[in-house]
Amino acid sequence: VQLQASGGGLVQAGGSWRLSCAASGRLTSINVMEWYRQAPGKERELIAAINTSGGTDYADSVKGRFTISRDNAKRTMYLQMNSLRPSGTAVYYCHIVTTDWPFHRWGQGTLVTVSS
Repeated sequence: VQLQASGGGLVQAGGSWRLSCAASGRLTSINVMEWYRQAPGKERELIAAINTSGGTDYADSVKGRFTISRDNAKRTMYLQMNSLRPSGTAVYYCHIVTTDWPFHRWGQGTLVTVSS
C-alpha cells in the first residue's frame, strides 16, 4: 500500500492551492483521512481530518480557509487551501487509518512554499 501526495509548489500569499493524496494497493477500507504539516523547525501538526461519513475537523490555524475532502471510489483525499499565509510554508503529509495492518499509513510529504 502506498500513499502518493502531489501538488506541492510555490504560491503567493493570499492565493489558493490544492493538494491530492491517492492510496494504491490492497486495502479493505479507509476510515479516517488526514492532512498534517510540518513547518521548518516545528513539530508535525494535524490540520484537517475527514471520516467515512464526510465529517470534518480542522485546526484553528486553518479553519475557514482550508477544506478537506475525499473521493472514496478513487481512494483519494484533497486539501483545498485558500487565503494562504507565509506561515503555511511547510511539508504537507497525508495520513490514513485503515482496517488493514499496519493501520496507519503516511504519504511521503509534499512541500508548499508560500511567498510574501
